[in-house]
Amino acid sequence: MAEVATSARSSATPDQLLVVIDPVARRADGESVRIAKDVLSAGAASTKVCLPDGPEEFARALRRRGSRRPVVVGDDRALLRAVGLLHRQRELAGCSLSVVPVGPVLGLTRALGLPSGAVAAARAVLDGTERRLDLLVDDSDGVVLGAVGIPPVSAPEGTDVGVGAPARPWLRTCQSLVRTLASSRPARVTAALGAAGTARLRVEVDGVTLVDLNQPVEGVSVMPGAGGVAVVEVRPLSVGAEASPLTASGRTVTVSGAHFRYRADAVVSGPVGTRTWTVREGAWGLTLPAR
Repeated sequence: MAEVATSARSSATPDQLLVVIDPVARRADGESVRIAKDVLSAGAASTKVCLPDGPEEFARALRRRGSRRPVVVGDDRALLRAVGLLHRQRELAGCSLSVVPVGPVLGLTRALGLPSGAVAAARAVLDGTERRLDLLVDDSDGVVLGAVGIPPVSAPEGTDVGVGAPARPWLRTCQSLVRTLASSRPARVTAALGAAGTARLRVEVDGVTLVDLNQPVEGVSVMPGAGGVAVVEVRPLSVGAEASPLTASGRTVTVSGAHFRYRADAVVSGPVGTRTWTVREGAWGLTLPAR
């Protein structure tokens, strides 16, 4: 892993930064990486740049950050890796994470409100403010920043978010799920959840059953809401007239039934027989542009 220590030409902020540049970002858009590095180095009191070659070196760089504020230059997968590592190290509470989005998968970073241009994103790192965000943590210690989708359906390459999906009212809530999980090269859509078939699942919110195994469903979405609760939406299988979605909110969501797969942000997991997600209010901090 290459490490380069640089001193700022001007000290706009007293920050000492650890800039971890994901290898995927370096390969995908070296020019944006160079611009971001130059802006950060010029604006911070001091900058240490790490160029990890893989996940192990990425993790080692974060562990050895000391008092420096970590800045990840990378896409959604790099952000998820960083938050997951800090969560497992039980260091999320005392760490403010900054991100310069660079790479092929940027749906989540956009949904979180991060600028897309290298200069604007780097300036937001230097001049922005920390916002504490809710986190979904599952019973295997996995983390979810944006949304969970069951089943983890995908759409054809080249389909923009929302294009080709039926204009159903229940999809309005799922649009945020779609945007969160979408890729940006080009953007992909999660089509109507029923496209992958149906499932029989029991969905419980804070111990109360929202839907049971006797009701086939087309899909389930779970995402952090406001005030430390998760927002759950279940789309029952409709025959003839469209069935209304079932919605609920709570701190704990358990899905169980026949072995199923699910998509948490950009990662497909499973099959599992049961999975529980719990909301951690204000569990992680992200530097966003000052309003």
